[in-house]
Amino acid sequence: MNYPMDLKYSKSHEWVKVEGDITIIGISDFAQDALGDVVFVNLPQEGDNVTAGEPFGDVESVKAVSDLVCPVSGVVCAINEELMDSPEMLNSDPYGAWIIKVEAVTETEELLDAAAYEAFCAEEG
Repeated sequence: MNYPMDLKYSKSHEWVKVEGDITIIGISDFAQDALGDVVFVNLPQEGDNVTAGEPFGDVESVKAVSDLVCPVSGVVCAINEELMDSPEMLNSDPYGAWIIKVEAVTETEELLDAAAYEAFCAEEG
């Protein structure tokens, strides 16, 4: 498993990267591995409000449908439209294939650094 050190992670297996006023969110290598082959992604719209700890979309794989849980509260300022046509990007490049970008962040879940997240995944695995 890959756990980039420059990212933070939620216990629901989303990764978070803050770039200035924008928070970028995707799913971790652990999540994509557990899901199996991703075949569809249901995303919010730009301008939608998202809430920390609440679902903002879902990912459908050959195994199951899983909620995407937002690790921050704010406003969606971009969605990765490439995922609509190529959801398998979440499997092939989970840290390159971001899902949404959020601005005006007002709240953040308790996020883990890479080492703590790796330990968390080891307990779940």
